[in-house]
Amino acid sequence: MKKSRIGVLTGGGDCAGLNPALKWVVKTAMDERLEWERGVRYEVMGIRDGWKGLANVDPATWDTAGHIVPLNPDAVRTWDRYGGTMLGTSRFSPYDPKNECSRLVVENIERLGLEAVIAIGGDGTLAIATRLSREGVNAIGIPKTIDKDLPETDYTLGYETALNVIVEEVDRLRTTAGSHRRIFVVETMGRTAGWLALEGGEACGAYIILIPECDFSMDKVNELVSEGRRSGTRYEIIVVAEGAKPIGGTEVVKKEGVDSFGRKALGGIGEFVAHEIEKGTKLETRSVTLSHLQRGGAPCAYDRRMGRYFGIAAVDLVVNNKYGNMVCVRNGKISYCSLEHIYGKLNLVDAATQYDADRYNGRRTILNNGKKKNARRIQPHKK
Repeated sequence: MKKSRIGVLTGGGDCAGLNPALKWVVKTAMDERLEWERGVRYEVMGIRDGWKGLANVDPATWDTAGHIVPLNPDAVRTWDRYGGTMLGTSRFSPYDPKNECSRLVVENIERLGLEAVIAIGGDGTLAIATRLSREGVNAIGIPKTIDKDLPETDYTLGYETALNVIVEEVDRLRTTAGSHRRIFVVETMGRTAGWLALEGGEACGAYIILIPECDFSMDKVNELVSEGRRSGTRYEIIVVAEGAKPIGGTEVVKKEGVDSFGRKALGGIGEFVAHEIEKGTKLETRSVTLSHLQRGGAPCAYDRRMGRYFGIAAVDLVVNNKYGNMVCVRNGKISYCSLEHIYGKLNLVDAATQYDADRYNGRRTILNNGKKKNARRIQPHKK
């Protein structure tokens, strides 16, 4: 029987759903019943710490430094119960101009005898997979990002669990907000795509939601807050994505510099909004940044299921030699698309149809394609 070796890695930020995908890549590839149907016996090698593992491994000594680990169904049996990634991850890019080593990565893949590399990650990790695919590497992608900003797929691993975290934390904040008549501004992740803030805010019943796709006016925010108090509300919850910015302003950056993918470290918009609300309305306002809490914890049932389906589909693509593709889900069906179709692109909230810019919240009409009828506009606060 023919033998073949597959490598699998997780790259970028960790999140729930990675371990279920890893488990089902291994179990599907090494399924003894399927071996006879395929006529191929697969061996699966786990690559530690994302693309960094393929840059640092010495194929002559294999895993003496721990960069490569053989996987089998027994080893991964319980992995789907846990968050994060058992293989570790990093934001290392072999195409980083400061440490360009893409040729070395290609050579190591060949020297390790990997027929294919399955990469589980977001736009950065899969952009690397796309570029390596152009250089002859048999790459397959699995979409993962709590931001849900990858195009060509209706779902990315980690998103639903992150939404649950937002709802759980806001539910806790409501008790103290109500007790003290406070406004709480909750900052979520989302540098360019506002899905987490928008759908998380919708799920937890946030009064105001601010997203990167629609710049906001602090005068309007303050007027909405004041209007809420005049109507008798005891407290308000405001959800803001880390990449949201005021009209004419820029993103708030928590520290200088960029990562290997050229991205700024965003953070602090929640505190800015809270300060401006308190200054403009004289109402007590606090801010909470959820940050990495959104990435942590055990995967919810949906992420466990999607991790399973994506892992199985990725191996199906390997078996059928359909390299250079990413597994995806469209209209409820598991499918796949070319990595080239997602390269350099993002799935953003369509603020014109999926967001109410008058209320700074989720849309209030659905069946008429998002068109707002008789929407009352809030007049800017006059100083």
